[in-house]
Amino acid sequence: MTETTHRPQYRQIEQVLRERIATMQPGERLPSDAQLCAEFGVSRMTARNAMQRLAEDGLIARAPGRGSFVAQPPAHRRANRLMTFSQEMRRAGRVPSSRVLTRVVRPATEAEAESLGIPLRQPVVHLGRLRLADGRPIALESTILIDATADAVMAADLAKGSLHETLGRAGIALRRGTSTIVAAAATAEDARLLEVETGDPLLVERRVIADGHGRRIEATESRYPADRYGLVVGFDIEGPDPDGGGTGETAEAPDREPDGAPR
Repeated sequence: MTETTHRPQYRQIEQVLRERIATMQPGERLPSDAQLCAEFGVSRMTARNAMQRLAEDGLIARAPGRGSFVAQPPAHRRANRLMTFSQEMRRAGRVPSSRVLTRVVRPATEAEAESLGIPLRQPVVHLGRLRLADGRPIALESTILIDATADAVMAADLAKGSLHETLGRAGIALRRGTSTIVAAAATAEDARLLEVETGDPLLVERRVIADGHGRRIEATESRYPADRYGLVVGFDIEGPDPDGGGTGETAEAPDREPDGAPR
């Protein structure tokens, strides 16, 4: 394997398998745990850890007694993390691309000004993109950014490049955000661009992202076909109250290795 040796062995195996899966078709069989042990010279536990991560990301389906098979991979993201679309799709073994639909500097609407905490009609950048994986539409995004981003965003290659990486190179470091997630029916425009039927269910995420000083930089609405994208939600469980109310006590959430990055 060519990966650096400081990475855990199961992560090295996982990456090799992700690259293989990208060249395979849904339903193709993957090596068994025993075959992975022989190929990589690792323990069965290490091999299983690698396969489990692929299963959690929806890349493989494991059938007891039959083996592991390449799944038709929907895109999934943990709801408490945001990474670039390109990173997200590559991690899923898919090839990302974008079509820029709109890129213009214009006055902020009342709703946009409220979302970003800026005066009404102050200039903002409106960026609209269709995000694709393996050439198939995954998301329709409408992003509003403050005027301080205009020089960088208007000049960037955002058909291939990352918006957040563009902002980072311009000295704008995004640190935290909030989002709301709702269901909606596809409009005629959604249907045309996302290749779904009008009225089909969509997952709609609206988020606002700020820099390290709390200055709101971006407000984005992303519209996803419900059968192509999902959000994985981790949660604590509130302990029962003897009187029937909540106690505020929570079960300890499992530790997860942080792997998020700015979008």
